[in-house]
Amino acid sequence: MFKKILIANRGEIAVRVLRACKEMGITGVTVYSDSDRSALHTRYADEVYYIGPSPATESYLRIEKIIEVAKKCGAEAIHPGYGFLAENKEFARACENNSIVFIGPNSKAIELLGDKIASKITMRKAGIPVIPGSDGPVKTEAEALKIAEQIGFPVLIKAAGGGGGKGMRVVRKRDELATAMKQAIGEAESAFGNPVIFIEKFLESPRHIEFQILADNYGDVVHLFERECSVQRRHQKLIEEAPSAIMTPELRKRMGDAAVKAVMASNYNNAGTVEFMVDKERNFYFLEMNTRLQVEHPVTELVTGIDIVKEQLKIASGERLSLRQEDIKLNGCAMECRISAEDPENNFVPSTGTITALIEPGGPGVRVESGVYEGFTVPIYYDPLIAKLLVWGSTRQEVIERMKRALDEYLIRGIKTSIPFHRLVMENPEFVSGNYDTTFIDRVLGKIEYKKSNHKVAAIAGVIAKMLEEKRVSVVSKAKSGGMSPWKYAGLQAQLRSRLNF
Repeated sequence: MFKKILIANRGEIAVRVLRACKEMGITGVTVYSDSDRSALHTRYADEVYYIGPSPATESYLRIEKIIEVAKKCGAEAIHPGYGFLAENKEFARACENNSIVFIGPNSKAIELLGDKIASKITMRKAGIPVIPGSDGPVKTEAEALKIAEQIGFPVLIKAAGGGGGKGMRVVRKRDELATAMKQAIGEAESAFGNPVIFIEKFLESPRHIEFQILADNYGDVVHLFERECSVQRRHQKLIEEAPSAIMTPELRKRMGDAAVKAVMASNYNNAGTVEFMVDKERNFYFLEMNTRLQVEHPVTELVTGIDIVKEQLKIASGERLSLRQEDIKLNGCAMECRISAEDPENNFVPSTGTITALIEPGGPGVRVESGVYEGFTVPIYYDPLIAKLLVWGSTRQEVIERMKRALDEYLIRGIKTSIPFHRLVMENPEFVSGNYDTTFIDRVLGKIEYKKSNHKVAAIAGVIAKMLEEKRVSVVSKAKSGGMSPWKYAGLQAQLRSRLNF
């Protein structure tokens, strides 16, 4: 096993990997930019190194700088987390060329699976169902029109080297095709430096279901069952759960076998996720493979009891998988709400600033993966995800009720967050029934009504806050003079704080 690992990331995922390192007796090293000098991951790490200005292009995306830090600190391996350089073949190759272990798949697998056209061809050859569409890049409008008419409208134009909804356009009519192609090509070039596009059939109202896999360096592969990821906004996942509400033992077996076959066909190693689209008739199709740890990996950890990050480290160090497929069992249900620094009442615009108050939920079955703390200033330069709230329960209904309770306990002040949005989703009858798909958010978002601020209550709160501050000064004075014990003082403070939480 490694003695020292560099985590080339920030925020909650850096903290998550550092925790695994600490439990395994590994020295955890991390990096930081100007905006992250006092970030939580820098406080948790055993060693920290400065890598540049706040913009990611000048810090977290600088391959040569991160390799330099790894050499300087003597790290044997680098964990990329997710985002930034996690799926960058050049970064994986740089690690290989410098005799540093990349904790993830080899660079060839990243290159193959990062190209959506090449990966679809590979899966088709392996006998895995893929969505009907072009066999390769589409270069002209005439070619695109011919394919679209063969498979039938609506169709989906996609960037070959992209993800996250960028370079993607739905085309429902013939006369929309030319404009959509130009837009997709331009966006793909801007976002990924790769203007190549392809076309596939657009599935109406599908479910997005992914299978977590683990593969060692000796050809052993297992899957850790599925996660439902259909609650999305602009192709970005917001809520994930396991197991899927539509899954049957027979469908799970077929999809799990296909996921394992996909891994073996691409000579893949370490942790990854095979993503599928499932139509109304429960036919499934290979969508893509994410060659990294997923944001939602803790959902699977909660229902299987397997620490995926620790398994990553073991595989990367050369150990064989100790897990066999028949030994992996599903236990209960789990759900994740992504807590982002965005204003859901204002079209989810980013919200930055200093967190002036923070109380995280707890209790049975609650897990918080956070990268922030009270007093931390959320920077403008990075993804707005600041934390993940997860709950476990014996049934899906218990999970929903527990999530509602945890969301009610979650207090973040100073910035806007997605917590109010998640509270409303947990009350939505369609979501509660489990009968939802990837169109769910688009259909219900316009119907969501947030509770408006009550200015009278705010004014009263201000008066009470002033009174409590005067009371606090008096209490501190008494405590210092021996009139009140520190324990009693702390209890009174907690009671007063709870009264302010309207």
